[in-house]
Amino acid sequence: MRTKKNFLKIILGLSLLIIFVGLVYGAFFIWKITNTENKINIKNENTVSFLDTFKNIVSPGKINLQGMDQGRINILLLGIAGQGKPGRNLTDTIMIASFNTKTGQTALLSIPRDLFVEVPKNNYTAKINSIYEYGLQNYPADAQKSIEPIRKTIENITSLDINYWAVINFDGFQKAVDAIGGINITNEFDIFDPRYPGPNYSYETFELSKGFHHLDGATALKYARMRHNDPESDFGRAKRQQQVMQTIKNKIFSTGTLLNPIAINQFLNTLGENVKTNIASSEFADFVALIKNLDTNNINNVVLDAWKKDSLLRGSHITGISALIPRVSNWSEVQELAQNIFDTNKIKRKREEIDKENATVVIINKSGNSIVSNRINKLLKENFGYKNVVAISATGQKTERQTFVYDLTGGKKLFTLNELVEKLPARNASPTSNASISDANWHSDAGEPAKASSNWNFSDKKSIGNITADLVLIIGKDLIPHYSLAEVDFKDYNEDSE
Repeated sequence: MRTKKNFLKIILGLSLLIIFVGLVYGAFFIWKITNTENKINIKNENTVSFLDTFKNIVSPGKINLQGMDQGRINILLLGIAGQGKPGRNLTDTIMIASFNTKTGQTALLSIPRDLFVEVPKNNYTAKINSIYEYGLQNYPADAQKSIEPIRKTIENITSLDINYWAVINFDGFQKAVDAIGGINITNEFDIFDPRYPGPNYSYETFELSKGFHHLDGATALKYARMRHNDPESDFGRAKRQQQVMQTIKNKIFSTGTLLNPIAINQFLNTLGENVKTNIASSEFADFVALIKNLDTNNINNVVLDAWKKDSLLRGSHITGISALIPRVSNWSEVQELAQNIFDTNKIKRKREEIDKENATVVIINKSGNSIVSNRINKLLKENFGYKNVVAISATGQKTERQTFVYDLTGGKKLFTLNELVEKLPARNASPTSNASISDANWHSDAGEPAKASSNWNFSDKKSIGNITADLVLIIGKDLIPHYSLAEVDFKDYNEDSE
Protein backbone atom coordinates (compact mmCIF):
# COMPACT_ATOMS: atom_id res chain seq x y z
CA MET A 1 0.00 0.00 0.00
CA ARG A 2 2.82 2.39 0.99
CA THR A 3 4.62 1.65 -2.32
CA LYS A 4 1.47 2.53 -4.25
CA LYS A 5 1.09 5.81 -2.31
CA ASN A 6 4.73 6.70 -2.95
CA PHE A 7 4.25 5.96 -6.66
CA LEU A 8 1.20 8.23 -6.80
CA LYS A 9 3.15 10.99 -5.02
CA ILE A 10 5.93 10.70 -7.60
CA ILE A 11 3.43 10.85 -10.48
CA LEU A 12 1.69 13.83 -8.89
CA GLY A 13 5.02 15.55 -8.24
CA LEU A 14 6.16 15.03 -11.83
CA SER A 15 2.82 16.26 -13.13
CA LEU A 16 3.03 19.41 -11.03
CA LEU A 17 6.62 19.95 -12.16
CA ILE A 18 5.65 19.58 -15.82
CA ILE A 19 2.76 22.01 -15.32
CA PHE A 20 5.05 24.47 -13.53
CA VAL A 21 7.70 24.26 -16.24
CA GLY A 22 5.01 24.66 -18.87
CA LEU A 23 3.63 27.76 -17.17
CA VAL A 24 7.09 29.26 -16.80
CA TYR A 25 7.93 28.54 -20.44
CA GLY A 26 4.54 29.87 -21.54
CA ALA A 27 5.06 33.06 -19.57
CA PHE A 28 8.57 33.43 -21.01
CA PHE A 29 7.25 32.78 -24.52
CA ILE A 30 4.51 35.41 -24.19
CA TRP A 31 6.91 37.93 -22.62
CA LYS A 32 9.40 37.36 -25.42
CA ILE A 33 6.75 37.80 -28.10
CA THR A 34 5.55 40.99 -26.41
CA ASN A 35 9.10 42.36 -26.32
CA THR A 36 9.68 41.45 -29.98
CA GLU A 37 6.36 42.97 -31.07
CA ASN A 38 7.29 46.29 -29.56
CA LYS A 39 10.78 46.26 -31.11
CA ILE A 40 9.88 45.51 -34.73
CA ASN A 41 6.79 47.72 -34.87
CA ILE A 42 7.62 51.17 -36.27
CA LYS A 43 4.63 52.66 -34.45
CA ASN A 44 6.33 52.94 -31.09
CA GLU A 45 3.34 54.70 -29.56
CA ASN A 46 1.22 51.55 -30.01
CA THR A 47 3.15 49.27 -27.67
CA VAL A 48 1.32 46.25 -26.30
CA SER A 49 1.51 44.94 -22.73
CA PHE A 50 2.34 41.45 -21.52
CA LEU A 51 -1.26 41.07 -20.34
CA ASP A 52 -2.66 42.03 -23.75
CA THR A 53 -0.47 39.47 -25.52
CA PHE A 54 -1.39 36.82 -22.94
CA LYS A 55 -5.11 37.41 -23.52
CA ASN A 56 -4.76 37.36 -27.31
CA ILE A 57 -2.78 34.11 -27.36
CA VAL A 58 -4.59 32.20 -24.60
CA SER A 59 -8.08 33.31 -25.58
CA PRO A 60 -8.00 34.62 -29.15
CA GLY A 61 -11.11 36.42 -30.31
CA LYS A 62 -12.16 37.36 -33.82
CA ILE A 63 -9.16 38.06 -36.05
CA ASN A 64 -9.15 41.77 -36.79
CA LEU A 65 -6.59 42.63 -39.47
CA GLN A 66 -6.55 44.95 -42.46
CA GLY A 67 -7.96 43.19 -45.52
CA MET A 68 -10.19 40.79 -43.58
CA ASP A 69 -13.36 42.46 -44.88
CA GLN A 70 -12.11 42.04 -48.45
CA GLY A 71 -11.17 38.39 -47.83
CA ARG A 72 -7.51 38.95 -48.71
CA ILE A 73 -4.46 40.20 -46.80
CA ASN A 74 -1.40 41.33 -48.77
CA ILE A 75 2.03 41.74 -47.17
CA LEU A 76 4.97 43.32 -48.99
CA LEU A 77 8.22 41.56 -48.02
CA LEU A 78 11.52 43.32 -48.71
CA GLY A 79 15.01 41.89 -48.24
CA ILE A 80 17.95 44.31 -48.04
CA ALA A 81 21.69 43.96 -47.44
CA GLY A 82 21.70 46.22 -44.38
CA GLN A 83 24.24 48.43 -42.68
CA GLY A 84 27.89 48.08 -43.69
CA LYS A 85 27.20 46.14 -46.90
CA PRO A 86 27.33 47.23 -50.55
CA GLY A 87 23.94 48.50 -51.75
CA ARG A 88 22.72 48.31 -48.18
CA ASN A 89 19.19 49.60 -48.90
CA LEU A 90 18.66 48.12 -52.35
CA THR A 91 15.92 45.50 -52.22
CA ASP A 92 17.48 42.20 -53.22
CA THR A 93 14.12 40.51 -52.61
CA ILE A 94 10.67 41.92 -53.43
CA MET A 95 7.79 39.60 -52.71
CA ILE A 96 4.06 39.87 -52.03
CA ALA A 97 2.64 37.29 -49.64
CA SER A 98 -1.14 37.03 -50.00
CA PHE A 99 -3.54 35.21 -47.68
CA ASN A 100 -7.08 34.28 -48.67
CA THR A 101 -8.92 34.59 -45.36
CA LYS A 102 -11.96 32.69 -46.65
CA THR A 103 -10.30 29.62 -48.17
CA GLY A 104 -7.02 29.55 -46.21
CA GLN A 105 -4.99 29.71 -49.44
CA THR A 106 -1.55 31.31 -49.55
CA ALA A 107 0.31 32.77 -52.54
CA LEU A 108 3.73 34.32 -53.13
CA LEU A 109 4.37 36.69 -56.03
CA SER A 110 8.04 37.56 -56.68
CA ILE A 111 8.85 40.79 -58.50
CA PRO A 112 12.25 41.03 -60.23
CA ARG A 113 14.58 43.73 -58.94
CA ASP A 114 15.32 44.99 -62.49
CA LEU A 115 11.71 45.92 -63.25
CA PHE A 116 11.61 49.49 -64.56
CA VAL A 117 8.87 51.46 -62.81
CA GLU A 118 7.54 54.92 -62.09
CA VAL A 119 6.68 56.08 -58.58
CA PRO A 120 3.04 57.27 -58.77
CA LYS A 121 2.55 61.07 -58.56
CA ASN A 122 6.29 61.51 -58.14
CA ASN A 123 7.71 61.82 -61.66
CA TYR A 124 10.53 59.46 -60.66
CA THR A 125 11.47 56.40 -62.72
CA ALA A 126 14.09 53.76 -61.92
CA LYS A 127 14.61 50.05 -61.36
CA ILE A 128 12.28 48.90 -58.64
CA ASN A 129 15.09 47.67 -56.35
CA SER A 130 16.14 51.30 -55.78
CA ILE A 131 12.71 52.67 -54.82
CA TYR A 132 12.97 51.71 -51.13
CA GLU A 133 16.31 53.52 -50.91
CA TYR A 134 14.74 56.51 -52.69
CA GLY A 135 12.09 56.64 -49.96
CA LEU A 136 14.71 56.52 -47.20
CA GLN A 137 16.62 59.38 -48.81
CA ASN A 138 13.51 61.55 -48.96
CA TYR A 139 12.19 60.64 -45.50
CA PRO A 140 15.24 59.56 -43.44
CA ALA A 141 13.58 60.14 -40.08
CA ASP A 142 10.11 58.73 -40.82
CA ALA A 143 9.90 54.96 -41.37
CA GLN A 144 6.21 55.14 -42.27
CA LYS A 145 6.68 57.77 -44.98
CA SER A 146 9.90 56.25 -46.33
CA ILE A 147 8.10 53.02 -47.26
CA GLU A 148 5.37 54.84 -49.19
CA PRO A 149 7.18 55.16 -52.58
CA ILE A 150 7.78 51.39 -52.88
CA ARG A 151 4.36 50.54 -51.44
CA LYS A 152 2.53 52.88 -53.83
CA THR A 153 4.60 51.59 -56.75
CA ILE A 154 3.72 47.97 -55.97
CA GLU A 155 0.06 48.88 -55.61
CA ASN A 156 0.16 50.66 -58.96
CA ILE A 157 1.63 47.77 -60.94
CA THR A 158 -0.46 45.04 -59.26
CA SER A 159 -3.73 46.86 -58.37
CA LEU A 160 -3.50 45.21 -54.94
CA ASP A 161 -3.99 46.93 -51.61
CA ILE A 162 -0.78 46.42 -49.64
CA ASN A 163 -2.07 46.05 -46.10
CA TYR A 164 1.24 45.35 -44.36
CA TRP A 165 4.96 45.38 -45.05
CA ALA A 166 8.12 43.99 -43.47
CA VAL A 167 11.82 44.64 -44.15
CA ILE A 168 14.56 42.21 -43.10
CA ASN A 169 18.33 42.50 -43.68
CA PHE A 170 20.84 39.78 -44.60
CA ASP A 171 22.20 39.44 -41.06
CA GLY A 172 18.69 38.95 -39.73
CA PHE A 173 17.93 36.28 -42.30
CA GLN A 174 21.16 34.39 -41.58
CA LYS A 175 20.75 34.54 -37.79
CA ALA A 176 17.08 33.52 -38.01
CA VAL A 177 17.96 30.37 -39.95
CA ASP A 178 20.72 29.53 -37.46
CA ALA A 179 18.36 30.13 -34.52
CA ILE A 180 15.94 27.45 -35.72
CA GLY A 181 18.76 24.97 -36.36
CA GLY A 182 19.09 25.41 -40.13
CA ILE A 183 16.77 24.27 -42.91
CA ASN A 184 16.50 21.32 -45.29
CA ILE A 185 16.22 21.99 -49.03
CA THR A 186 16.50 20.04 -52.26
CA ASN A 187 18.74 21.77 -54.80
CA GLU A 188 17.65 21.20 -58.41
CA PHE A 189 21.05 21.61 -60.11
CA ASP A 190 24.79 21.76 -59.38
CA ILE A 191 25.74 25.28 -58.34
CA PHE A 192 29.15 26.75 -59.02
CA ASP A 193 29.28 30.53 -58.75
CA PRO A 194 32.82 31.99 -58.67
CA ARG A 195 31.44 35.53 -58.47
CA TYR A 196 29.27 35.43 -55.39
CA PRO A 197 29.56 38.82 -53.58
CA GLY A 198 32.05 38.62 -50.71
CA PRO A 199 33.12 41.10 -48.00
CA ASN A 200 34.59 44.50 -48.88
CA TYR A 201 33.33 44.41 -52.51
CA SER A 202 35.20 41.17 -53.21
CA TYR A 203 34.07 37.90 -54.82
CA GLU A 204 34.06 34.37 -53.47
CA THR A 205 33.09 30.97 -54.85
CA PHE A 206 29.82 29.35 -53.82
CA GLU A 207 29.33 25.65 -54.59
CA LEU A 208 26.41 23.37 -53.82
CA SER A 209 25.78 20.01 -55.46
CA LYS A 210 22.42 18.89 -56.78
CA GLY A 211 20.22 17.09 -54.25
CA PHE A 212 19.22 17.22 -50.58
CA HIS A 213 21.09 19.52 -48.18
CA HIS A 214 20.86 20.79 -44.62
CA LEU A 215 21.83 24.49 -44.75
CA ASP A 216 23.01 26.77 -41.97
CA GLY A 217 22.21 30.47 -42.09
CA ALA A 218 25.23 31.57 -44.13
CA THR A 219 24.73 28.86 -46.75
CA ALA A 220 20.97 29.43 -46.91
CA LEU A 221 21.62 33.12 -47.62
CA LYS A 222 24.02 32.26 -50.44
CA TYR A 223 21.57 29.72 -51.84
CA ALA A 224 18.80 32.33 -51.83
CA ARG A 225 20.95 35.12 -53.36
CA MET A 226 23.06 33.28 -55.97
CA ARG A 227 22.16 34.08 -59.61
CA HIS A 228 25.26 33.89 -61.85
CA ASN A 229 25.12 30.11 -62.18
CA ASP A 230 21.33 29.83 -62.40
CA PRO A 231 20.07 29.09 -65.94
CA GLU A 232 17.08 31.32 -65.17
CA SER A 233 19.19 34.11 -63.61
CA ASP A 234 17.12 36.42 -61.36
CA PHE A 235 13.94 34.46 -62.03
CA GLY A 236 15.55 31.24 -60.79
CA ARG A 237 16.77 33.10 -57.73
CA ALA A 238 13.22 34.28 -57.01
CA LYS A 239 12.03 30.66 -57.10
CA ARG A 240 14.76 29.63 -54.64
CA GLN A 241 13.84 32.52 -52.35
CA GLN A 242 10.24 31.33 -52.28
CA GLN A 243 11.43 27.78 -51.58
CA VAL A 244 13.61 28.95 -48.67
CA MET A 245 10.84 31.11 -47.24
CA GLN A 246 8.36 28.27 -47.22
CA THR A 247 10.91 25.94 -45.63
CA ILE A 248 11.70 28.46 -42.87
CA LYS A 249 8.01 28.87 -42.09
CA ASN A 250 7.54 25.11 -41.77
CA LYS A 251 10.58 24.83 -39.51
CA ILE A 252 9.44 27.69 -37.23
CA PHE A 253 6.02 26.13 -36.67
CA SER A 254 7.38 22.63 -36.17
CA THR A 255 7.00 21.07 -32.72
CA GLY A 256 10.77 20.77 -32.33
CA THR A 257 11.22 24.54 -32.66
CA LEU A 258 8.18 25.69 -30.68
CA LEU A 259 9.17 23.52 -27.71
CA ASN A 260 12.80 24.67 -27.79
CA PRO A 261 13.13 27.76 -25.54
CA ILE A 262 16.70 28.47 -26.67
CA ALA A 263 15.71 28.42 -30.34
CA ILE A 264 12.64 30.58 -29.72
CA ASN A 265 14.68 33.06 -27.68
CA GLN A 266 17.38 33.39 -30.36
CA PHE A 267 14.83 33.60 -33.17
CA LEU A 268 12.77 36.33 -31.52
CA ASN A 269 15.93 38.23 -30.57
CA THR A 270 16.95 38.17 -34.23
CA LEU A 271 13.57 39.50 -35.36
CA GLY A 272 13.71 42.30 -32.82
CA GLU A 273 17.14 43.45 -34.02
CA ASN A 274 16.76 43.05 -37.79
CA VAL A 275 13.13 43.42 -38.85
CA LYS A 276 10.95 46.51 -39.26
CA THR A 277 7.25 46.33 -40.01
CA ASN A 278 4.00 48.29 -39.81
CA ILE A 279 2.24 45.31 -38.22
CA ALA A 280 1.01 46.83 -34.98
CA SER A 281 1.98 45.14 -31.72
CA SER A 282 -1.70 44.59 -30.98
CA GLU A 283 -2.06 42.70 -34.30
CA PHE A 284 0.80 40.26 -33.74
CA ALA A 285 -1.29 37.59 -32.02
CA ASP A 286 -3.93 37.85 -34.73
CA PHE A 287 -1.25 37.06 -37.32
CA VAL A 288 -0.19 34.00 -35.36
CA ALA A 289 -3.82 32.83 -35.28
CA LEU A 290 -4.22 33.56 -39.00
CA ILE A 291 -1.14 31.60 -40.01
CA LYS A 292 -2.29 28.60 -37.99
CA ASN A 293 -5.44 28.41 -40.14
CA LEU A 294 -3.66 28.78 -43.48
CA ASP A 295 -2.81 25.93 -45.82
CA THR A 296 0.84 26.96 -46.05
CA ASN A 297 1.90 23.53 -47.34
CA ASN A 298 0.13 24.28 -50.61
CA ILE A 299 1.46 27.70 -51.55
CA ASN A 300 0.90 29.04 -55.05
CA ASN A 301 4.35 30.38 -56.04
CA VAL A 302 4.50 32.78 -58.99
CA VAL A 303 7.52 34.63 -60.40
CA LEU A 304 7.23 37.49 -62.87
CA ASP A 305 9.73 36.61 -65.59
CA ALA A 306 10.72 37.25 -69.22
CA TRP A 307 11.90 35.45 -72.40
CA LYS A 308 9.28 32.70 -72.36
CA LYS A 309 6.20 32.52 -74.55
CA ASP A 310 3.87 33.18 -71.61
CA SER A 311 6.19 35.64 -69.79
CA LEU A 312 4.58 38.96 -68.94
CA LEU A 313 7.86 40.90 -69.08
CA ARG A 314 10.57 41.52 -71.67
CA GLY A 315 14.11 42.85 -71.60
CA SER A 316 14.85 46.28 -72.99
CA HIS A 317 17.22 49.26 -72.89
CA ILE A 318 15.84 52.31 -71.10
CA THR A 319 17.80 55.50 -70.44
CA GLY A 320 21.02 53.63 -71.18
CA ILE A 321 20.43 50.67 -68.83
CA SER A 322 19.13 47.15 -69.27
CA ALA A 323 15.82 46.67 -67.50
CA LEU A 324 12.59 44.68 -67.54
CA ILE A 325 9.33 46.16 -68.77
CA PRO A 326 5.83 44.74 -69.41
CA ARG A 327 5.54 43.02 -72.79
CA VAL A 328 2.39 45.12 -73.39
CA SER A 329 2.34 48.87 -72.86
CA ASN A 330 0.66 48.84 -69.46
CA TRP A 331 0.46 46.75 -66.27
CA SER A 332 -2.84 45.06 -67.19
CA GLU A 333 -1.38 41.54 -67.48
CA VAL A 334 0.55 41.83 -64.21
CA GLN A 335 -2.57 43.16 -62.50
CA GLU A 336 -4.69 40.32 -63.88
CA LEU A 337 -2.19 37.77 -62.55
CA ALA A 338 -1.94 39.42 -59.13
CA GLN A 339 -5.72 39.64 -58.78
CA ASN A 340 -6.24 35.98 -59.76
CA ILE A 341 -3.17 34.47 -58.08
CA PHE A 342 -5.27 32.08 -55.97
CA ASP A 343 -6.95 30.74 -59.11
CA THR A 344 -4.81 31.26 -62.21
CA ASN A 345 -7.13 28.89 -64.08
CA LYS A 346 -9.40 31.92 -64.63
CA ILE A 347 -6.71 33.37 -66.88
CA LYS A 348 -6.32 30.03 -68.67
CA ARG A 349 -10.05 29.79 -69.29
CA LYS A 350 -10.08 33.25 -70.85
CA ARG A 351 -7.20 32.19 -73.08
CA GLU A 352 -9.18 29.13 -74.15
CA GLU A 353 -12.15 31.30 -75.11
CA ILE A 354 -9.89 33.50 -77.24
CA ASP A 355 -8.53 30.40 -78.96
CA LYS A 356 -12.10 29.25 -79.69
CA GLU A 357 -12.98 32.59 -81.28
CA ASN A 358 -10.02 32.23 -83.66
CA ALA A 359 -10.49 35.81 -84.79
CA THR A 360 -8.85 37.20 -87.90
CA VAL A 361 -7.10 40.42 -86.91
CA VAL A 362 -6.00 42.85 -89.59
CA ILE A 363 -3.30 45.28 -88.46
CA ILE A 364 -3.07 48.62 -90.23
CA ASN A 365 -0.09 50.70 -89.17
CA LYS A 366 -0.89 54.39 -89.02
CA SER A 367 1.73 55.25 -86.43
CA GLY A 368 4.42 56.13 -88.93
CA ASN A 369 6.76 53.64 -87.23
CA SER A 370 7.31 50.21 -88.78
CA ILE A 371 9.05 48.82 -85.69
CA VAL A 372 5.86 49.29 -83.67
CA SER A 373 3.75 47.44 -86.23
CA ASN A 374 6.23 44.56 -86.47
CA ARG A 375 6.46 44.22 -82.71
CA ILE A 376 2.69 44.15 -82.19
CA ASN A 377 2.36 41.66 -85.04
CA LYS A 378 4.90 39.42 -83.28
CA LEU A 379 3.20 39.90 -79.90
CA LEU A 380 -0.19 38.78 -81.21
CA LYS A 381 1.19 35.77 -83.07
CA GLU A 382 3.94 34.46 -80.79
CA ASN A 383 2.82 35.51 -77.31
CA PHE A 384 -0.95 35.75 -77.54
CA GLY A 385 -1.14 32.78 -79.90
CA TYR A 386 -3.39 34.37 -82.55
CA LYS A 387 -3.40 32.17 -85.62
CA ASN A 388 -4.88 34.65 -88.12
CA VAL A 389 -3.07 37.96 -88.06
CA VAL A 390 -2.48 39.97 -91.22
CA ALA A 391 -0.37 43.13 -91.10
CA ILE A 392 -1.05 45.57 -93.91
CA SER A 393 1.26 48.39 -94.82
CA ALA A 394 -0.32 51.53 -96.17
CA THR A 395 1.46 54.13 -98.24
CA GLY A 396 0.04 57.58 -98.54
CA GLN A 397 -1.88 57.34 -95.27
CA LYS A 398 -2.07 60.06 -92.68
CA THR A 399 -0.85 59.04 -89.23
CA GLU A 400 -3.28 58.61 -86.36
CA ARG A 401 -2.63 59.82 -82.82
CA GLN A 402 -4.76 57.16 -81.11
CA THR A 403 -4.91 53.36 -81.52
CA PHE A 404 -8.34 51.92 -82.36
CA VAL A 405 -9.80 48.46 -82.83
CA TYR A 406 -12.91 48.00 -84.96
CA ASP A 407 -15.20 45.02 -84.37
CA LEU A 408 -16.75 43.83 -87.63
CA THR A 409 -18.47 40.78 -86.09
CA GLY A 410 -21.25 42.50 -84.18
CA GLY A 411 -19.88 41.39 -80.82
CA LYS A 412 -19.16 37.75 -81.69
CA LYS A 413 -15.44 37.93 -80.80
CA LEU A 414 -15.64 39.77 -77.48
CA PHE A 415 -12.83 37.95 -75.65
CA THR A 416 -10.34 38.84 -78.39
CA LEU A 417 -11.69 42.37 -78.68
CA ASN A 418 -11.40 42.97 -74.94
CA GLU A 419 -7.84 41.63 -74.87
CA LEU A 420 -6.73 44.07 -77.57
CA VAL A 421 -8.51 46.97 -75.89
CA GLU A 422 -7.10 46.26 -72.41
CA LYS A 423 -3.59 45.08 -73.16
CA LEU A 424 -2.21 46.95 -76.17
CA PRO A 425 -4.15 49.18 -75.23
CA ALA A 426 -6.59 50.38 -77.90
CA ARG A 427 -9.89 52.22 -77.99
CA ASN A 428 -12.98 50.24 -78.98
CA ALA A 429 -14.47 51.98 -82.00
CA SER A 430 -17.76 50.75 -83.44
CA PRO A 431 -18.02 50.84 -87.25
CA THR A 432 -20.10 53.77 -88.48
CA SER A 433 -20.97 55.16 -91.88
CA ASN A 434 -18.18 57.74 -91.65
CA ALA A 435 -15.49 55.34 -90.39
CA SER A 436 -13.23 54.63 -93.30
CA ILE A 437 -9.65 54.28 -94.47
CA SER A 438 -9.03 56.26 -97.59
CA ASP A 439 -6.33 57.27 -100.06
CA ALA A 440 -4.12 54.23 -99.54
CA ASN A 441 -2.22 51.58 -101.40
CA TRP A 442 -2.47 48.38 -99.32
CA HIS A 443 0.00 45.52 -99.05
CA SER A 444 -0.19 42.52 -96.75
CA ASP A 445 2.76 41.46 -94.58
CA ALA A 446 3.56 38.93 -97.29
CA GLY A 447 4.05 41.81 -99.71
CA GLU A 448 0.98 40.99 -101.84
CA PRO A 449 -1.48 43.75 -102.80
CA ALA A 450 -4.72 43.59 -100.84
CA LYS A 451 -6.66 45.04 -103.77
CA ALA A 452 -8.60 47.48 -101.63
CA SER A 453 -10.57 50.35 -103.04
CA SER A 454 -9.21 53.79 -102.33
CA ASN A 455 -12.04 54.43 -99.90
CA TRP A 456 -12.71 51.32 -97.78
CA ASN A 457 -15.72 51.78 -95.47
CA PHE A 458 -16.26 49.83 -92.22
CA SER A 459 -20.02 50.08 -92.35
CA ASP A 460 -20.70 47.99 -95.42
CA LYS A 461 -17.61 45.78 -95.85
CA LYS A 462 -15.97 43.06 -93.79
CA SER A 463 -12.95 42.59 -95.95
CA ILE A 464 -10.07 44.56 -97.36
CA GLY A 465 -9.96 43.30 -100.88
CA ASN A 466 -9.29 39.58 -100.60
CA ILE A 467 -8.69 39.67 -96.81
CA THR A 468 -11.68 38.92 -94.58
CA ALA A 469 -11.42 40.65 -91.19
CA ASP A 470 -13.10 40.10 -87.84
CA LEU A 471 -11.20 42.87 -86.06
CA VAL A 472 -9.30 45.74 -87.64
CA LEU A 473 -6.53 47.20 -85.49
CA ILE A 474 -5.44 50.72 -86.42
CA ILE A 475 -2.08 51.37 -84.76
CA GLY A 476 -1.62 54.98 -83.73
CA LYS A 477 1.32 57.06 -82.55
CA ASP A 478 0.34 56.58 -78.89
CA LEU A 479 1.95 53.10 -78.89
CA ILE A 480 5.33 54.29 -80.18
CA PRO A 481 6.95 55.12 -76.78
CA HIS A 482 6.59 51.56 -75.49
CA TYR A 483 6.70 49.27 -78.52
CA SER A 484 9.61 51.05 -80.20
CA LEU A 485 11.93 50.33 -77.25
CA ALA A 486 14.72 47.97 -78.23
CA GLU A 487 14.39 44.32 -77.22
CA VAL A 488 17.28 42.63 -75.39
CA ASP A 489 17.68 38.86 -75.48
CA PHE A 490 18.39 36.75 -72.39
CA LYS A 491 22.15 36.31 -73.02
CA ASP A 492 22.87 39.98 -73.70
CA TYR A 493 20.68 41.11 -70.84
CA ASN A 494 22.56 38.97 -68.30
CA GLU A 495 25.91 40.22 -69.61
CA ASP A 496 24.72 43.81 -69.30
CA SER A 497 23.44 43.32 -65.75
CA GLU A 498 26.61 41.64 -64.38
